[in-house]
Amino acid sequence: MPSQELNDRERQVLEAVIRSYVETAEPSGSRTISRRFGLGVSPATIRNTMSDLEEKGYLFHPHTSAGRVPTEKAYRLYVDELMRLPAFDRVHRDRLQQEILAGGSAIESILRRAAQSLGVLTQELGVALGPRLEETILEKLDIVRLTSAKLILVLTLRGGTVRTIFIEVAGAIADEAVAEVQLVLNERLGGLSLAAIRASLGERLRDATMGAPSTELMNIFVQERDSLFDVPAAGDRETLVLGQATFLADKPEFASGEGMRRIIELTDTRVELASLLRNRQTSAGVQITIGNENGAPLPGGLTVVTAEYRAGGLSGVIGVIGPTRMPYDKVIALVSHTSSLVTELLA
Repeated sequence: MPSQELNDRERQVLEAVIRSYVETAEPSGSRTISRRFGLGVSPATIRNTMSDLEEKGYLFHPHTSAGRVPTEKAYRLYVDELMRLPAFDRVHRDRLQQEILAGGSAIESILRRAAQSLGVLTQELGVALGPRLEETILEKLDIVRLTSAKLILVLTLRGGTVRTIFIEVAGAIADEAVAEVQLVLNERLGGLSLAAIRASLGERLRDATMGAPSTELMNIFVQERDSLFDVPAAGDRETLVLGQATFLADKPEFASGEGMRRIIELTDTRVELASLLRNRQTSAGVQITIGNENGAPLPGGLTVVTAEYRAGGLSGVIGVIGPTRMPYDKVIALVSHTSSLVTELLA
């Protein structure tokens, strides 16, 4: 429901100030707004309206400047009520799809290219979070002999992810036994998530009938299931993809030493950032959190725009992080489209 706090003129002036500041990064005065946007009222009227908006918490004076700058409250109103999303044409869609697929069809490659492409198109920091491996489905497993006492377990997970784990055995195990164990494991574990395999492996193999060498190897899988079918300890760290932070470094907000420190702080807190993004994947549509709405994990003055993508029964998020002064209409349209495109490609 539209905010009743502002009248039509205040909403027009506020939108003009936001658009001006997003484009120029300079505080806006009444004459600038009058000249650029032709609102049909005098600079004096615009000046009085801007003063009213400041009293209501939508604008503020930076330092001693005569111009005004939007507050986080202003951006929130703009995103919720004033913004109009642009159309996304076929040419941009085809170009984006080609760039995302250029690195291959595995989940990691698609997410990496998607985050990079989003960063380039929006000139913000592209981010993506892969699906939780806990819920990833095992497509097949292979047991490869390395030496007489060492094997390699190769897990091929749905979406193209491959994990390799070394297995040491007490003595030489015949190739026939290795092949038999591989066959039984694929028959009974294929199509299950890693979490389900760890929880039920013993029960699923209890009635498996095989010779002594095969049973010895199978017992290793049962005893070591928590490590063999586990996700990496730093799973969220490994599935977090960041684009190029140089796009942020070129913006006026980050030109100072303090600004550069904020960028370094942002890219260094990968675990916290992954957790923040993980909490956003349960909501449909595009999520926009502005400034202090992001909470402690992020330095102030940043906006996060993300959308959920789906990969079978799994999900993750993709989007961008940038200063609160961003072209929200363009960014939101690109993030929404990219998430839909990633979902299509992973399907």
